[in-house]
Amino acid sequence: MNPEIMNMIVMFGLMIAVFYFLIIRPQQKRQKEHTSMLEALMKGDEVVTQGGLIGKVAKVADAEVTLDLGDGVKVKVVKQTVIDVRGRTEPKPANDAEN
Repeated sequence: MNPEIMNMIVMFGLMIAVFYFLIIRPQQKRQKEHTSMLEALMKGDEVVTQGGLIGKVAKVADAEVTLDLGDGVKVKVVKQTVIDVRGRTEPKPANDAEN
């Protein structure tokens, strides 16, 4: 083979590797983290949506989340729009006795 063609093939392969490790792989990692965060949403968690709404989760459904924004204002949002969980509620232990 012509050395110029080999150099082009090697450079093309290196460019693909760089794109994979700098762009594609980190994006896939962020997507996995976001999906696991959404699956772990519980009633009482304080969340932030893409639109900037901050509220407590009142109800979690398959594709929607009902947020309590305060003063009795409840809003349904698409689950995928939740971008951050600020305050996570800790579940009580099963053997927790009330005083």
